[in-house]
Amino acid sequence: MLLTAKQASATLPTLVKMGHVTIVFFWPKSESQSMGTGLKRASKSVPAPVGQGLPSHWRTLYICDRSRTGAWLVESFAAESPAEVEVHEAPGRTAGLARLRDEIFDVIFISHNPPELDALELTVAYRTGGTDEALIILGRQSEQELAVPCYEAGADGYVCVSTATSQVLIWTALRAVQRCHLTRQNRRFQQSELQRLQREREEALRVLLHQKRLIREQPGKSSEKHGSQPARNPEPAAPLGTENLCEHLSQFELPEPPELPAKLIAHYRELLRAYIIMGSGHLGSELCELAEVLATAGLSAGEVMHLHLYVAAEVIRGLGSRSTRHVITRANLLVMEVLLQLAEAYRLRYRDASRPPIQLFFPQFERAL
Repeated sequence: MLLTAKQASATLPTLVKMGHVTIVFFWPKSESQSMGTGLKRASKSVPAPVGQGLPSHWRTLYICDRSRTGAWLVESFAAESPAEVEVHEAPGRTAGLARLRDEIFDVIFISHNPPELDALELTVAYRTGGTDEALIILGRQSEQELAVPCYEAGADGYVCVSTATSQVLIWTALRAVQRCHLTRQNRRFQQSELQRLQREREEALRVLLHQKRLIREQPGKSSEKHGSQPARNPEPAAPLGTENLCEHLSQFELPEPPELPAKLIAHYRELLRAYIIMGSGHLGSELCELAEVLATAGLSAGEVMHLHLYVAAEVIRGLGSRSTRHVITRANLLVMEVLLQLAEAYRLRYRDASRPPIQLFFPQFERAL
């Protein structure tokens, strides 16, 4: 038995029994239904801006000339875009500048029809004024003629209204808006990184200023300067906040060099740089030798701190825009270890001086004496 499409009464699968054999015929849908399915899938192929981190509602500015070059393309873009598009039209460059001065837009379309409306000059003026929105130029010239001049002027894309489709404009606008969002995000990251480095530098300088103040307010040092006169009560210092820190930076940028040999200062500078890189694990013997040298010279803890502040200030000034938190942390650890070694060296010297060695005799000689 032969069945044709005319003999089938439904588009669903048809069952035909021929003896003990069952034949299943699958009839396709109508041509109109197949075309509708294809159009529906094609419309879903455009990526949604929300999935790529872009807003779901776009505010678009269309700056046009009298002939409204590319108006139908902008209207198709608003109708077929996967996001909700709100189009604002501004006739002429003056109206466009007024709208940009008062409002914020996600995408800006500019018609290129010189000499009435030169989109290249308008783009240069917008970019010079600090406008960083996505900017796309619509013109009648081919892309081979006008794409490169548009990019050089600062535009994010050029679309030829004679050959382009709404899908091309959607993709161009999507990439332009995404680039603008990434540029703004990178700018915010750079600003936050600079602010973090500035805070770390201020924190490091604040620590060094506190240490310098402690050295300046030593009671032993002030009594040596003023002789036998009793040290007056120092005036309470103002807290080192952000405003007060800027006033003290000029005082700290040029610290007084310690009255020590230049060879010792250079040795401590190299030791500090090595300690910042290597840490305390490999410099134990060098620190012990330095403590013995300082103890032999009879330096006090204040003089050692003065040497440390002078060298640390030079190292921090040479960092520039790099991080100072690691440097100031390692510098504080170094001076603590040096002071501990120096205190241990002075303790051993005091013990040897208070308990000098005594010659012992045998018991028989002691009885005879």
